[in-house]
Amino acid sequence: MSVDVQLRFDSEAITEYSKANQEPAWFLEKRLAGLKAAGELQLPALEKTKIDKWNTTEFDPFQTAAPVASASELSELVKAQIDADSVKNLLVQKNASSVFEAVSDELKSKGVIFTTFAKALVEHGDLVQKHLLNVVAYDEHKLTALHTAVVNGGVFLYVPKNVEVEVPLQVVFEVAGDHALLSPHVLIVAEANSKVTYVDTFVSGEGKNMVANSIVEVYVGAGASVQVASVRSLSTDVHDYSFRRATVDRDGKMEWILGEMNDGNTVANNTTILKGTGSIAETKSISVGTGTQRQNLTSQVQHIGTHSESDMVSKAVMTGEAVSILNGITKIEKGAEKANGVQAENILMLSEKSRGDANPILLIDEDDVKAGHAASVGRFSEESLYYLMSRGITRQNAERLIILGFLDPVVAEIPVEEVRNRLRQALERKLG
Repeated sequence: MSVDVQLRFDSEAITEYSKANQEPAWFLEKRLAGLKAAGELQLPALEKTKIDKWNTTEFDPFQTAAPVASASELSELVKAQIDADSVKNLLVQKNASSVFEAVSDELKSKGVIFTTFAKALVEHGDLVQKHLLNVVAYDEHKLTALHTAVVNGGVFLYVPKNVEVEVPLQVVFEVAGDHALLSPHVLIVAEANSKVTYVDTFVSGEGKNMVANSIVEVYVGAGASVQVASVRSLSTDVHDYSFRRATVDRDGKMEWILGEMNDGNTVANNTTILKGTGSIAETKSISVGTGTQRQNLTSQVQHIGTHSESDMVSKAVMTGEAVSILNGITKIEKGAEKANGVQAENILMLSEKSRGDANPILLIDEDDVKAGHAASVGRFSEESLYYLMSRGITRQNAERLIILGFLDPVVAEIPVEEVRNRLRQALERKLG
């Protein structure tokens, strides 16, 4: 058996896993093409961040975990992320295994498909093949190629035309164990005039040299509305790479709400392509840098359709010796008349040794548009501190209130109460 250079797995291991899961032949071909490309492509070029010494390949991709019969048997780590209402429509994945799946009859009766990526390949192969890896190409760079080769789970969510899903659909992803990999592919398809909210949380158990490498693809049909909320709270032992991308048709709306609460090194790229006339994108994200953590976080919107609108807000708090790069990119293509794109990146510095870079970028190839950006990097307002302390609040608590007030406009947008509460707890933990 020949082992691929610098990898802990080879084409035989991938083929064996694919056949064991009864995946269609076309997807195995895609996996093997990804493996080949991974050996030829470079890592993504990131603004002011080098990741060549980060862990991108040192993992065992197909570590399994035992399923549970009921939500009460889930680990305490996972149960902390969910509430009673979420259990009705909930998927839980640990490493390369789906450990719990619950989908209500009401959801099924509407024709909604909410299932694991593995099941979707077998039961809805034609529908998955039609949309898979179209907005994120498998060969964009080494990380997308590796992801394609070793996809070990994920979610398929399909909402038919004119169907509105009234309750948020939740997924919890857990990675645990030495050299464990979490590489889910999330594929969301919302047909015309449909509406859905999808929420996922990423958590990690004990283990060393773990990797998360995920891709999210969203297709928003004409007049459809999709809201995706994601909270990532992975430990210092996990290197996390996430690539999220959506394409939005005429009068459709895509909303991202992102909480980057990892303790380890993180790369995240969030891109929305506004293809249709009147399409809308909103992105709200928060992050906290602690210790010696390195983060490179990019939010991007590409305007193609006329009268399209985008609004991006990114907020970060920096402590310790952490470094965070916040990139905001608004690209208005030629012909995207009457487009309107605004963005703001704000970084609050709590340490002299930390570093935060806010990089707003406007790329405009059309004259008849509106666009604007704002960026700020600064420390506490002493006037605000003095005001709170004059009311009998200690300096430590005054600082805490200012920080939470700075971030809470995004936190409050999380659509599931338990996830919202856990995000606030994660903020408290990271800020000490």
